[in-house]
Amino acid sequence: MGVNLRDLLEYKQIELSDLKGKVLVVDGNNMLYQFLSTIRQRDGSLFTDHKGRVTSHLIGLFSRVTNIMGKGVKLAFVFDGKMPELKRKEVQRRAEAKEMAAQKYARALEEEDVEEMKKYAARTSRLSKDMISDAIRLLELLGLPVVQAPSEGEAQAAHMVAKGDAWATASQDYDSLLFGSSRLVQNLSIEGRRKVPGRHVYKIVKPKLFVLEDNLKALGITREKLIWLAILIGCDYAPSGVKGIGPKKGLALVQKCSSAEELFEKVELADDVDWRDVLSLFENMPVTDDYSLTWGPVKRKDVEHLLVEEHDFGRERVNNVLDKISAKKGQSLLGDF
Repeated sequence: MGVNLRDLLEYKQIELSDLKGKVLVVDGNNMLYQFLSTIRQRDGSLFTDHKGRVTSHLIGLFSRVTNIMGKGVKLAFVFDGKMPELKRKEVQRRAEAKEMAAQKYARALEEEDVEEMKKYAARTSRLSKDMISDAIRLLELLGLPVVQAPSEGEAQAAHMVAKGDAWATASQDYDSLLFGSSRLVQNLSIEGRRKVPGRHVYKIVKPKLFVLEDNLKALGITREKLIWLAILIGCDYAPSGVKGIGPKKGLALVQKCSSAEELFEKVELADDVDWRDVLSLFENMPVTDDYSLTWGPVKRKDVEHLLVEEHDFGRERVNNVLDKISAKKGQSLLGDF
């Protein structure tokens, strides 16, 4: 779910080339869900190998990540750890929504309604442990660092940016800003020419750069107040927020209040949670310093074995992609020399 700050936050549209040489910490779970939602067959079903194992996430990861690597961007990936207890209600809600979507997809399949199949299939995405394991294996074979967060991946990513180990977080959600990331990049996994759903129209999607400090100044609030706002309008730990309060109304409320106590005395959360617990979770989410950001060489034969031998990727296509990033690395090294 994340928090809906889209209508409040300002961003700068940038080119992928603007990120050359910069370290971006990617919310791995978020990116894989993006691929599972968008990389599907004509009827909306996921791509699979000869054993029936899902490969849509690997298709997206291999094609997109290698393209970004070829642009000189230094990627590191963070994956979620233990789920906070406060998030379980939201996860249950998502599971129920996916089950309902699965039923509607089955109905559309019976009626051979391709558009409805695509619509509902994308809402059934589930990320399994095996999918994550294969994704991590591929990333490491591509020479990219992978960090296991003790809890929420976006909190860990924000921590790494705050330490100066990375320039920005990368996610489609805004949560890393709540956790204190100074910069957030969106659209990293979907940059390029994209079809508008349900229409024969294409649009150009470019990365968006959000700067936390600039937005806090524009909104006239602190980061703590941004968290108050997230609680009011709904977040993973209080998904229903306060009934009748959206982003703009919520912003006006937090701007007027000098303390969280003053604010939450005026409203009532729809969920059975204490706002103090939610605020404390945002401010004290477990993170770790036990990681190493080192980039290694691409293990070409192992990548080829994983994708071609184990998951039925086309050998020629895999080799063409690996040839391109090898050539790019060679140019970079010559330029550095």
